[in-house]
Amino acid sequence: MGWRRSSCGTRVGFCLRKLIDRPAVQQHTSPNEFMGERRPAASELVPGTLDMLILKALSRGAMHGYDVARWIHEASADVLQVEEGALYPALHRLELRGLLVSEWGVSVNNRRAKYYRLSTAGKKNLEAESVNWNRVSAAIARVMATA
Repeated sequence: MGWRRSSCGTRVGFCLRKLIDRPAVQQHTSPNEFMGERRPAASELVPGTLDMLILKALSRGAMHGYDVARWIHEASADVLQVEEGALYPALHRLELRGLLVSEWGVSVNNRRAKYYRLSTAGKKNLEAESVNWNRVSAAIARVMATA
């Protein structure tokens, strides 16, 4: 490490070694992708699907964010993985739309956690979204089954 003076007169450290061209580090979004087994993330879902999945999870009762993500992962047979960066903004957006109600509580780990539950409007929205999803997914299945 060498030293030089900055414009304000203080000493600033800098490395004398020349940087060598290195191969780019490949970024993997999950350990499964690293192992060659890629699973869809929430960002790859059809727009609006994450909201519907969250509403479906909460139709089972009040849950905090981690439990919502875990339920979706388990209910999808470990195919869908909802990252925190997608989950919490979606929960907040659904709450602002009046589809969720939240309150602070204590988790099983004895930590403070925000619990979400469906509002009346959330229950109606989930019902409408489910009908639409079943109609659209059946139509896509028919198209994909065509020779």
